[in-house]
Amino acid sequence: MMKVEDENGVKYEGYCVDLIEAISQDLRFQYRIKEVDDGSYGRKNDLGEWNGMIRELIDGKADMAIADLTITYVREEAVDFTMPFMNLGISILFKKPTKKVPKLFSFLSPLSVEVWLYMATAFLGVSLFLFIVARFSAYEWVNPHPCDLEPEELENQFTLLNTLWFTIGCLMCQGCDITPRANSTRMIAVMWWFFTLIMVSSYTANLAAFLTVERLASPIESAEDLAKQTQIPYGCVASGSTQSFFKESEFPTYKRMWSFMESQRPSVFTDNNQKGVERVKKGNYAFLMESTTIEFIVERNCELTQVGGLLDSKGYGIATPHGSPYRTHMSSAILKLQENGKLHVLKDLWWKKKRLSTKCAKDDQTSSSSASELGLANVGGVFLVLICGVFLGCVIVVFEFVWKSRKVPSEERESLCASFCKELKFAICCGGSTKPIKSSDEGAEATTPHQENGLPFMPMPGFSSSSPSKGFAS
Repeated sequence: MMKVEDENGVKYEGYCVDLIEAISQDLRFQYRIKEVDDGSYGRKNDLGEWNGMIRELIDGKADMAIADLTITYVREEAVDFTMPFMNLGISILFKKPTKKVPKLFSFLSPLSVEVWLYMATAFLGVSLFLFIVARFSAYEWVNPHPCDLEPEELENQFTLLNTLWFTIGCLMCQGCDITPRANSTRMIAVMWWFFTLIMVSSYTANLAAFLTVERLASPIESAEDLAKQTQIPYGCVASGSTQSFFKESEFPTYKRMWSFMESQRPSVFTDNNQKGVERVKKGNYAFLMESTTIEFIVERNCELTQVGGLLDSKGYGIATPHGSPYRTHMSSAILKLQENGKLHVLKDLWWKKKRLSTKCAKDDQTSSSSASELGLANVGGVFLVLICGVFLGCVIVVFEFVWKSRKVPSEERESLCASFCKELKFAICCGGSTKPIKSSDEGAEATTPHQENGLPFMPMPGFSSSSPSKGFAS
């Protein structure tokens, strides 16, 4: 119920006003709205005296009290109530968690740290076992020169580096230029392929959800979560049915919550619902209140939300003095309004349509779980990994150049800096895919391209094995 002042004077509007108007039209009576002097619903003090609306009814200053007045056993002893016109329960009002900035390496989130470590261990373990099995199997040792029917030595393509290259190529779904020949190594390879198929598929399926869905993790999800922690204070209105519920409850969780609320300094209790809502808006505070009031507030404050379900079940009713003749007739009128759907229409009108300055999303949790475009914050880690990999490759090629330069004979060797600049200029200028081999005059015939790149020369039948330029053998 709200008090509105305009040029015509002061008037009241709201759900309760429309409700009493509908009841008065059905029962054909007139009424006058009067605010209670102390603004309280009604609470019994230590001396057994009531205040608020209940006191007004006991003293005969009012014929009925209509508000979000909860029907309780203690109040029922002092006044009479009609049948409930609205059912509700205690729930939790809390501020919605803010959206977290995506982590730089959020692309790793689909799998836990434990799984990543197990995958790395599996990669190294399979590589090691494949290397050992390939060296042990006789079918992996082959003739490096097929034309030589009596080779002096056999070659195994699964060196340690080649084995690591094979397993990482399979893991990245890129394949490799070497393949196993023996049944034993093929069995290991097939099992590794199956493992990578499942892991890559699982990662890919989960990656889309982690990168495109914004997840809002709330620190509390229920009253049990509140009771188990002490970081987030929580409270309720200092006088009212909600406080009485926790104070008189015998349920262990609610008793623990009451002990926490009672021991907090500064006090977690508020004078009214509005002050409790304002405290929730400031953050790090949960307010316990009736679910219907929470629904009304959440519709008008998009940063707030209802957490968990109902802690109890009760209802709002119209209070009358003991023995009032109006009670039975109003209960019948409320039942009639409930059956024809008028009560539902009134709640929908005042909760979701009237006095609604800001239209919040119907379900922010649903809207936040819908796919959204990816920003740099979502995939920045992938770019960082790429940059680091390219930089590492550049560092390795410098070491390769230095290592190769040390193998050049000293009489043919240029200064390292001059040689590096010359090679860098050749690479940048893109002069082609071939280049001449440096050699001394004495060793010109002995040095061939196949010796420079480290690969053995395989002579073709009918040609000399010393040099391809000598022509046919005699």
